[in-house]
Amino acid sequence: MLPKGLEKQINILDFSLMSLWRRKLKNLGIMFVFALVIFLLGSFQMLTGALTNSAQAVLKNTPDITIQKMSAGRQEAIPLAHAEKLHSIYGIRAIIPRVWGYYFDESKLANYTIMALEHDSMPYGNNLNLTLAYGHFPKKTEIGKAVIGRSVHDILGLDKRRIFSLFRPDLTLKSFEVIGVFSQQTDLLSNDLIIMNLTDARDLFHIPELMATDICVYVTNPTEIETIAKKIAGLLPDTRVLTKSQIQKTYQVVFSWRSGLASICLLTALAAFAILAWDKASGMSPEEKREIGILKILGWETGDILAVRFWESVLVSVLAFLFGCTGAYIHVAFFDASLLKPIMVGWSVIYPSFKLLPSVTLADLLLIFTFSVLPYLGATVIPAWRSATVPPDSAIR
Repeated sequence: MLPKGLEKQINILDFSLMSLWRRKLKNLGIMFVFALVIFLLGSFQMLTGALTNSAQAVLKNTPDITIQKMSAGRQEAIPLAHAEKLHSIYGIRAIIPRVWGYYFDESKLANYTIMALEHDSMPYGNNLNLTLAYGHFPKKTEIGKAVIGRSVHDILGLDKRRIFSLFRPDLTLKSFEVIGVFSQQTDLLSNDLIIMNLTDARDLFHIPELMATDICVYVTNPTEIETIAKKIAGLLPDTRVLTKSQIQKTYQVVFSWRSGLASICLLTALAAFAILAWDKASGMSPEEKREIGILKILGWETGDILAVRFWESVLVSVLAFLFGCTGAYIHVAFFDASLLKPIMVGWSVIYPSFKLLPSVTLADLLLIFTFSVLPYLGATVIPAWRSATVPPDSAIR
């Protein structure tokens, strides 16, 4: 047998459900708008988490220090002679030149990122093969071989074919054989990527043999990265020196401020919805007033009517929260957050698409709940009290 107080609350909850159903059109309208606001807020939160986690996972393989030559505020090719000057710095483990650039495919209307480096010379360079769905990275002696991202594979329409061609600056064709494809987990950074060796990249872009796009530096002791970066900056004043932590922070800051700006706009919409909920809750119809009056005549207390209004608000807000968060997860997981991703990513519309893996944590759900459900419940407290204190004789007239 249930305790008397619990049984009373169950009966009040049952009455609240019937009361919501009697005014189903009004309540469904409020629930739909509320769920839509939560859907947008949840989508931004989950999308931010997915992008941040993907970036952090992939950036683990980035160089400890990246050196770029600057001229008039713009990056230009760096002579390999700069790398020779770094051997005097104690603590450097490896110095790897890298060639990369962007290639616009006019026939497919897509941008590709071309990158080349000697991964065999990199510390733990063989671990890069773990980022591939199959195949291996091209070795120094493998001319005309390439590893491509999943979207590049789809855009080129390779299917079971393994040969594709790209135009050099003089419009002559250079052919490549696909020997590997990146896995889905690295889509954020590898989806538009084509990896080849240095010889092929210099030939494709017409870059001189003793030049590179930038120089990658690997440090023996991770705690000395900042110190060595300062020494490199002093030794090569015409270069820009970037550390791995700076690149990671850049991704995180970009995603965070875009998400924050969008969330501020959504909170404005949430405030407008709270005002709407206040108006709807305080503006009782004659039928609702008559119902309250009859309940009071039958012996219901003010606390009981207040409990009915509380349970009604809880049911509407919780259902809207569940529908909104579920819709947000489906939007990110199965539709790649197509409504919001252009705002967060900010890349060109011709950038190949990539698969998002939504990140949902208890902290995210609590944050969404706090900024959505609690304001709604707060907006309905005073109207609920007003409705519960309606005099019976004035309500049934």
